Amino acid sequence: MENEAGGKNIIIVAGEASGDMHGASLVKEMLKINPALRFYGIGGGKLKEAGVELIADAAEIAVVGLTEVLSKLVDFLRVIRNLRSKIDQIKPSLVILIDFPDFNLNIAARFAKKRKIKVFYYISPQVWAWRQGRINQIKKLVNRMAVVLPFEVDVYAAKGFIVDYVGHPLLDVVKTRFSARKEAKKYFGLEEKKTTIGLLPGSRTAEVKRLLPEMLKAAKMISERIPDAQYLLPLAETLAEKQIAQMISGCGIKVKIVTGATYDAIACCDLAIVASGTATLETGLLGVPMVIIYKVSLFSALIGSLVISVENIGLVNIIAGKTIVPELIQLEAKGERIAVEALAILQSERYTKIKNELAELREKMGSPGAAARAAQIACSMI
Repeated sequence: MENEAGGKNIIIVAGEASGDMHGASLVKEMLKINPALRFYGIGGGKLKEAGVELIADAAEIAVVGLTEVLSKLVDFLRVIRNLRSKIDQIKPSLVILIDFPDFNLNIAARFAKKRKIKVFYYISPQVWAWRQGRINQIKKLVNRMAVVLPFEVDVYAAKGFIVDYVGHPLLDVVKTRFSARKEAKKYFGLEEKKTTIGLLPGSRTAEVKRLLPEMLKAAKMISERIPDAQYLLPLAETLAEKQIAQMISGCGIKVKIVTGATYDAIACCDLAIVASGTATLETGLLGVPMVIIYKVSLFSALIGSLVISVENIGLVNIIAGKTIVPELIQLEAKGERIAVEALAILQSERYTKIKNELAELREKMGSPGAAARAAQIACSMI
């Protein structure tokens, strides 16, 4: 169905902060190719800025683990109704899905399939980590898949599904405004010569509530060994600054909350404590050593232990094919253990080794231009 501008309508669904960012880049590239396209979808501020009319805010359904999904069931059902209604109303020529597999495969892709609408999946679910059987589901529901990690091509090929490798979109967006750390530290009001540690607790409220208290405990312990250490927390757009400030108050250390200029904030850190997810790769591309931590509910962890089939969960370690930086999961993600790992990096030759391995990782990931390549595929499907 054509819109009033004579172009086609597109639905795009991105369920969390990273998907919102990558989806926005894709939309911008598609509009360069065809300015008459009209986009509707589920996402956040970046998709909206890119020109997408939002059906629902991704923050309403951006959760981790089965127990978290149940707690937001009413929101999920409302968003599902709104999505189905919009698809029937505008009759899109293409549905674009960005990661977020449980919602996108089980709901969005099925809606499209029933209505014989083509589906383009940009940024594959992590089928190589868990539930490889989903590839069969993807083959049935998805017309074309664009993957962003080179080894994913072989994973899909082994199941008889040919996919397009476009490179990783973070290579286009992970850039700093300041050429020198000295300038960045001045901009954020940080002392130039003090050890700077970043706290990146994630973009979802549930994970922040689990991880930030342990990060703050670790920071307090690190300060006992490095008294002049300073801390900053780059705030995800999906989080409220007031809520984070309340969690920090009374913890015994000063943490500067940074809004905007996230990559500059990370780049001026000597080390970061990072929630597993896209932020680990962003931090790695900026060459900052890190400690990766993660924790979900006990029930979600038990289910995960049965289906996850990789040794590492951090993207930097997975792409490197080895453990570059430490990972502390579930019961290990405690303040004391985090502090021990952080100090072991900061106060040894291991720091330089990690810096060198992160530089090699960036080289391994290839060239920028993922969103432009994906946009060519998407527009060819319309």
